[in-house]
Amino acid sequence: MMVRNCVLGWFLTIHLSLVTAWYLPGISPINYCPPPVDSESNCKSEITLLVNKLTSKKSFISFRYDSVIDNLPVTVCVQTVGGKKYCKTSIPLGCFEGNQDKLDSVCLGIPLAKHRTILLNHVSLHIVYHPVKDSWSRAGNVKAGRILSVIASPSSIAHPNNAPDCTSKQSLILPSDLKDELKITYTYSVTFEEDLTRKWSSRWDYILDTMPQSNIQWLSILNSCVLTIFLSGLLATILLRTLRRDIARYTELESATAVQEESGWKLVHGDVFRPPNWGMLFSVVVGSGVQIFQMLLVTLFFACLGFLSPANRGALMTCALAVFACLGASSGYASARIYKFFGGLRWKTNVILTATVCPALVFSMFLILNVALWILDSATATPFGTIVALLALWLCVSLPLCFLGAFFGFRKPVFETPVRTNQIPRQIPYQSFYSRPLTAFFIGGLLPFSCIFIQLFFIFNSIWGAQFYYMFGFLFLVFIMLVITISETSILMCYFQLCGEDYRWWWRSLYTGAGTSFYLFVYSIHYFVTRLEFQDAVSAFLYFGYTAIILWLNFLFTSKQVDLII
Repeated sequence: MMVRNCVLGWFLTIHLSLVTAWYLPGISPINYCPPPVDSESNCKSEITLLVNKLTSKKSFISFRYDSVIDNLPVTVCVQTVGGKKYCKTSIPLGCFEGNQDKLDSVCLGIPLAKHRTILLNHVSLHIVYHPVKDSWSRAGNVKAGRILSVIASPSSIAHPNNAPDCTSKQSLILPSDLKDELKITYTYSVTFEEDLTRKWSSRWDYILDTMPQSNIQWLSILNSCVLTIFLSGLLATILLRTLRRDIARYTELESATAVQEESGWKLVHGDVFRPPNWGMLFSVVVGSGVQIFQMLLVTLFFACLGFLSPANRGALMTCALAVFACLGASSGYASARIYKFFGGLRWKTNVILTATVCPALVFSMFLILNVALWILDSATATPFGTIVALLALWLCVSLPLCFLGAFFGFRKPVFETPVRTNQIPRQIPYQSFYSRPLTAFFIGGLLPFSCIFIQLFFIFNSIWGAQFYYMFGFLFLVFIMLVITISETSILMCYFQLCGEDYRWWWRSLYTGAGTSFYLFVYSIHYFVTRLEFQDAVSAFLYFGYTAIILWLNFLFTSKQVDLII
């Protein structure tokens, strides 16, 4: 048996799978192994596997394989403790007797030998289809149908003398020490069932409805939304009450001929619009964040409309990349407007950095990870042609649009400030604990993270746990609440800073929201330790490599909220 997967860009997740593992009569129009099959048939395929020892769970249990038939994943369904059915898309290659808490759910019903590995070398495919009548089926006198579900039941069969005998009740137990060559026979069986009640349009329902956290996710998402709304209302109330009280107090002082000395944020009104240090880098970061924010907004909106469903594999990432490239004008425009306000003159450098800082760093990290996959000769490595296509999309679409947006941005007039900036900077007094940068970083990142950490569990499961994420409507709502929370948190922390007579609020407003990336990094480590079971350094390298890309994009996105302030 042989399975070949041609992966067109793991990062794009456009999979063009050429599956030649199963010969399905009437479904798969290929000459794989048509009946009758004799013992001398050339249909047998041999795969060489080099294994030293199978003496621990690390030797075998972590390997799984996935199959797709008619763009529908082959699922394995088991009964949970509560009697409910749970379906997943990954099929384990074998079972090892060890910790029952971490044992694969498929292996729970299989009798295991102590410290021995049982190989699951037989798969029973149960295919449910809905019959259709069209001109093609009538002309060829063929009974056609649309596949509704494909459920696999893996089992272990010790075939006598390597001859296929699916009636054998003995399990295939692998020896702990493989001194000689061992030949293993893989078999499968196919059963078709006609179903007139189900529709083809709802064939994904049995997968999505039986996911283990589907019911819990409704409550968790509701909790996240309530928490986000509560934080937003709390921050808005504190901010409005504090400002109203300060404005009223300053008005009373002015009416009393300002007998008392001014204090608080009113003292720094002549320095609050002073350009920050590293104004070029600041404008580049904000411009890149605007591009990522709009990309997420458009992509999630299309996902809410149902255009990017799990049935259309790779559509989500493809849409995100295409939208990101087309929004290069937005990043150039935002960066140019801010850089011009700071009085910058090197506009060419500003545009080039805006167009390259985010894509270049992401592309470089992705290329390093892909080189590691190339060295290992992995099937998930992105082909060279796809990398060239991504590079062309960046240089031929995103880069010119960034220059176009910057052209219109520099032509716009400079922001008009309500007060004039003093020529001599004001001396900054000693800052209290809550006004220091690290306090703003940790507190400002904790509040927004508390609104999304439940969603992160399901998102990480969909990326690394071979599960589906389909509640884009709730994700879009949480996304909007996250933007509101970050914006209000940044405004509140900047207000406390100005009350401490510290007018250097530009970078503070940026990294206050970007502090979410720190907690995201901590959560990724927690997920790696508690949920994943990577046994080699390459897998860990890939995990933290892709996590670094996510952290960088999240940093730019959350730091973009300064644009809402100005």
